Amino acid sequence: MTSTISTPGLSDDGLAELLGLLEGADTVELKLTVPHSDRRAGHALGVDALDAQIRQVFFFDTPDLTLNKLGLVVRARRVQRKEHDSVVKLRPVVPSELPAELRNSPNFGVEVDAMPGGYVCSGSMKRSLGTMDVREAVTGKKPLRKLFSKEQRALYAAHAPTGLAIDDLSILGPIFVLKLKFLPTDFNRKLVAELWLYPDNSMILELSTKCTPAETFDVAAETRAFLTQAGVDLAGEQETKTKKALEYFSSALRDA
Repeated sequence: MTSTISTPGLSDDGLAELLGLLEGADTVELKLTVPHSDRRAGHALGVDALDAQIRQVFFFDTPDLTLNKLGLVVRARRVQRKEHDSVVKLRPVVPSELPAELRNSPNFGVEVDAMPGGYVCSGSMKRSLGTMDVREAVTGKKPLRKLFSKEQRALYAAHAPTGLAIDDLSILGPIFVLKLKFLPTDFNRKLVAELWLYPDNSMILELSTKCTPAETFDVAAETRAFLTQAGVDLAGEQETKTKKALEYFSSALRDA
């Protein structure tokens, strides 16, 4: 599933870097973008779209993506039948270089995302929200900053350009997402399927599974073998959900 991890093509320097990131991470998420035109994937894995949970994702940035260029992602989600949430994410990070106060926060986590052709380590500060908070903020009934905790605002302030307040950011979204957690037949790990539906009618279908850093190589090999056996295309072009969303809405804002 993650050729960066599981193939011998990774350079010695790249492998050393990855091992260092894994050592300081809390979790690892192995990801694969599947061409949506390949309808065999869902059938082979036993996925039923009617079981999926609906999500609505909003990003906050400037029209020219100032925050994204600095490795700062600010996001809020509305989630069907669950608490909504907000996230301030730094990407990339080196776990050993993070301040102890930040690393010790129960609301902050470090994760390595790996997919064919690359990997990145990110640090995320999360906050749970009520079911009306995000909607009220994006419709102007409350300031955007109210979506974020004191810890999140401090993390934002430490990495955003001076003078660029959260309330000054543009709303980039929403993106509608269908998310389904499932346990495939003949495989002993849960997988997650996410279908991101963009306003221009394009789509990204992503399969993923999470594991501990110590399990990374074994889980990567097992998952890759299972998906190959199921006939899932592992060699397709990989797309990043967040990057595609930001670029789409950035272009729409600048053209408005």
